Amino acid sequence: MDHYPDACIFCDRNTTPIVHENTSAYAMYDNSPVTPLHALVIPKRHVPDYFDLSYKELSDCHELLRLMREEIQAHDPSVRAFNVGINVGKTAGQTIFHCHIHLIPRRTGDVEDPRGGIRHVIPGKGFY
Repeated sequence: MDHYPDACIFCDRNTTPIVHENTSAYAMYDNSPVTPLHALVIPKRHVPDYFDLSYKELSDCHELLRLMREEIQAHDPSVRAFNVGINVGKTAGQTIFHCHIHLIPRRTGDVEDPRGGIRHVIPGKGFY
């Protein structure tokens, strides 16, 4: 069995409301959602960096992203698009050092001008 850091909230799956899981990953709804139905897909193995995931873990995460997308769209027809995001490293904004992938549902009108999407992570770089 893998050793998990005691303080890692994603390793303690007994307190995490898991929505779906497969061999090497699980999905849950974010406890601090950016938008309603904001979901997370999380590898079961404690690994901080997305780029250190195995091909199997990447495949399992992708499978759950697709499943959650379908579930969210079925639950809320107003969802028209998604942002998929991963913060890798403190400088990129990572605060929980267990890799996790954000699936953020987007609805028409949820922001004044959505053009540029994730490019807005750096102020002034979203529009080009």
